[in-house]
Amino acid sequence: MVFLLVASTTLRAQPIQSGQLRGTVLEALTAKPVPFADILLLRQSDSTLVTSGQTAIDGTFLITVSTLGTYLLKTQALNFRSNRRVINLTLENPSISLATLYLEPSATRLDEVKVIAQKATLERQLGKVIIDVEKELNSVGGMATDLLRNVPSVAVDASGVVSLRGSSSLTILIDGKPAGVNNGGIGGTRLDQIPASQIARIELITNPSAKYDAQGSGVINIILKNNSKPGVNGQINLTVGTQRKYFGDLALNFQRGRANWNVNYSRQDQSYNERTENGQRSTMPTGLVQTTQIGEGVRRRQRHDVRIGLNYALNKQQSFTLQVNPSWEPENNVINQQLTTLESGKPELAQQSKQWFNANQKVLQNIATYRHTWEKHQGRELTSAAGLVRINAVAPITLVLDGVSPLGWQQNVALLANISFIQVDYAHPFAALEGKLESGIKMQRQSSTGSSTLSNQLATTPVEYAVDSSRSYTYRYRQLVSAAYATYSCGNTAKDWQLQVGLRTEDTNTKGEAGVASEKQNAFQIKYLELFPSLTFGYGLGRADTANGGMKPQRLQVSYARRLSRPEFLQQLAVPFYSDPRSYRLGNPALLAEFSHNLELSHQASLPHGFDLTTSFFAIFTQNAIQRLRSIDVLATNLNPAAGLVVAETYLNNGKTTSLGLDLYMRKSLAAWWQVEASGSFYRSEVRTNSPSIAGRRLWTGDARLSQNFRATSNLNLQLVGSVRSRALTGQGQLLPSGGVDLALRQHLFANQADLTFRLTDIFNTQIRRTNIETPSLAGKYLNKQETRVAWLGFTWFIGANKAKSGEIEALPSRGKGLGSGD
Repeated sequence: MVFLLVASTTLRAQPIQSGQLRGTVLEALTAKPVPFADILLLRQSDSTLVTSGQTAIDGTFLITVSTLGTYLLKTQALNFRSNRRVINLTLENPSISLATLYLEPSATRLDEVKVIAQKATLERQLGKVIIDVEKELNSVGGMATDLLRNVPSVAVDASGVVSLRGSSSLTILIDGKPAGVNNGGIGGTRLDQIPASQIARIELITNPSAKYDAQGSGVINIILKNNSKPGVNGQINLTVGTQRKYFGDLALNFQRGRANWNVNYSRQDQSYNERTENGQRSTMPTGLVQTTQIGEGVRRRQRHDVRIGLNYALNKQQSFTLQVNPSWEPENNVINQQLTTLESGKPELAQQSKQWFNANQKVLQNIATYRHTWEKHQGRELTSAAGLVRINAVAPITLVLDGVSPLGWQQNVALLANISFIQVDYAHPFAALEGKLESGIKMQRQSSTGSSTLSNQLATTPVEYAVDSSRSYTYRYRQLVSAAYATYSCGNTAKDWQLQVGLRTEDTNTKGEAGVASEKQNAFQIKYLELFPSLTFGYGLGRADTANGGMKPQRLQVSYARRLSRPEFLQQLAVPFYSDPRSYRLGNPALLAEFSHNLELSHQASLPHGFDLTTSFFAIFTQNAIQRLRSIDVLATNLNPAAGLVVAETYLNNGKTTSLGLDLYMRKSLAAWWQVEASGSFYRSEVRTNSPSIAGRRLWTGDARLSQNFRATSNLNLQLVGSVRSRALTGQGQLLPSGGVDLALRQHLFANQADLTFRLTDIFNTQIRRTNIETPSLAGKYLNKQETRVAWLGFTWFIGANKAKSGEIEALPSRGKGLGSGD
């Protein structure tokens, strides 16, 4: 229906008319003409080049554009800062004579040292924040999680789980497409396995419009690098870390004619020490029972990743892209544990255990896209994409106990998952009110089959195991999501306001079954059709700043979106997964999706002297909140007295949660060699449960980050980052505070042909995950300490026309060599 509406509107569209721009470019200090300056006219939506020209000897220029609309006019010249401003060509005003454009010097020659102004690292557009991460010092040798730690409103814990405003339910995209990335779950590529050197920028959308999937509290879109320079270009990166950590990356690009090839191979082999300390207490019929569990282990993660991409221009208006990305991810984990049990009136019982975890995962991702634009109708675009992600994983776990019965066991877990999708999007601009209608459809199917085979160690021959058919399961899971959306955006450049409204519908059909042997048990099917409206309005405040592209210094934005969080498939399957002798995880077939209403009001101010401040107030109201809950399995505890307490983890829709909070982001240049960035999220969290015996709980919580960037010399840059997270509510208790400090240095070598990078993460070794729970039947304290204090040394060599990013501090005065220069 949406496409018929768009098609009929297209047929009635008015004829496209051409427009003209004329003006003069002068030096800001001397008012002299700037000859041969580049005049670039860019499409406002994605900054692609539409047309260009140059100034004459007297600094004047005249360029013609074939289509009316809203554009970005960029003026640039050697040794000058570029100038941007928004231009609106309409039927009423197709030709514009601009006021004089003044360019300020951006480079001063001091002992052969150049200081060059660059694009800001953080850019806010309507409904999203774009973070340029290529200049981050930890972009060499780090992973995607290292970059996300520096993104406002985002927190990453010691285990690599990413959360936005306290929620880890997120939609994570690669180049705008599903890629099977998981956020600390099972199956698919983890974020801490994606090299930061492959990432160009990160798009953070805290209140997504109807154009995006409704899944998750927000969207993180990771945009990979795509070199398109002529010839052969690329880079080689080698990084080593303390305690057996190695990483290598080779990226090559070949551009010839209409074809642009990208080939990338990365190799990761890293070992991390890990420590766990768990203590639990409960009152049983036999009296008070207390258990402790202390473990020490080493986790080794490996990864081979190949990415081959082809971008082929069929003609000026059509292009085709194909990407194939196979990866192989082995993981090995060995843990030695000391377990104790103390019951009232009985002597303490101690056991030693050793556990081996060996996972082997293969992921194959194939994505093809087609793009069609119209040269005579700028902004009109049709794109389509189809993709398949295939995940094949096996994870055998072996546990050996000594001392007392019961003996050890083996659990062999196998998973075969397929994620396929197809989507079509169409955008059509209108001259009236700079309008644009976007619409699209999408279908995504996820299927998983697998098994969990449990075997018990034989008392007579401990090296052998016998299959326990009563605790061995097979399972199947299917989910089909069909979606359609339409959004309309409009605005007025002169009055500096923008409006976007949208509506998305998603039909979800989920079914699964799990059973012992061939029996079908715990089967479920859940269907629902929901609507997800969205609204975003932005308005500029203050007097337009001609030196800043004609933009106003302040901006107010308000947005609303309805969202949902579907359960992961293992959260719904009634298959037990055993992590140690005293705990296991079990899915809940009756688990439903949670829904939320998200509101946000933000204010952005670009103040004098390089001071930027953004304030965002947000409110999130969630129903059917999914919580992970622990409880004592009385039957298993009675059958296994040596274990003391056997705890089951499961998932429930546990009432409602409310988060009311504030996001802050500040950036200030304190000196020519020193810039500070600070960000934080502070909110009041409230959990109201369905249980009449458990009262609701409230807590003020938040996280904060402070980053200081120093230019020690023209080629040496330093970055010092500190982060902290306060207490946070969980389903039954609290996540305790944590924090850390990171240091990074980068030295440019051989005329920016190479980089040498040193990083020291978690200098004070304070990144620890600690959780407390307190229920009427169970009290527990859980600690997990991953190895986070690591020293990294990386070397990068740039091939062809590639050069090291200058990494200069943003928005600094265009003088001075660096720290201690006296300027």
